[in-house]
Amino acid sequence: MLIHPGSLSDTIDAVNEAIASGLKISATDRKAVARWIASRQGLPGAYADTFAGFESERQRGIRLFTGERVNSASARHILGEEACRALRQLDVPDQDVRHALDRATEGLLQCLARAAADPRNTNIGIFCCGKCTVGLWRHLLAGGLDRQEERLRRGIEHLSSRRDGKGGWRTFPFWYTLLALSEIEAPGARAEIRYASAGLERAAGRSRATRFGRRRQAIAERALARRV
Repeated sequence: MLIHPGSLSDTIDAVNEAIASGLKISATDRKAVARWIASRQGLPGAYADTFAGFESERQRGIRLFTGERVNSASARHILGEEACRALRQLDVPDQDVRHALDRATEGLLQCLARAAADPRNTNIGIFCCGKCTVGLWRHLLAGGLDRQEERLRRGIEHLSSRRDGKGGWRTFPFWYTLLALSEIEAPGARAEIRYASAGLERAAGRSRATRFGRRRQAIAERALARRV
């Protein structure tokens, strides 16, 4: 089941799981879930006119695909970015879906423009905090927003400066960051994967019984395969 009637985050998670697992989603199911996600565009609680979670998600936060929990403004922002990504990957030729995605994209572009106008911000590849920045990268990787290659390259440059010396990064959630790095086609991304290799090798060698554990193991294996 892709649509979870009381949760936008669970619905997006189901879409991400199906895509990551290589499952074929029928045209009927793709259209149904895309239209359901699109119906959340611009509702109260939506970040920058994107897609609104439900009251319970706004109160308790959400879980990322990789298991980390986020809340407050970060949850609202990431949910908007991930909803845009899901709609782009579902790629449903539906006018209502397209209009909702266009409105959400315009809202996010306005946020990025305001951030770029702040003299304290000199890097177009980051936004707000580490968690939100990875959400931005995931949307860019699906073809959203603008200046994709430049934003990703500059973002990875910033990530390198946030290394904590222990195989992770300050303010950037480890697994969510590796999920994005495993898709980014840039030498800088591979360098960050190599930096995190010790933790990835341990994770790849463990037997995982939980949903998030299995996902992390798959991410570790995929990232390690791309580190050279």
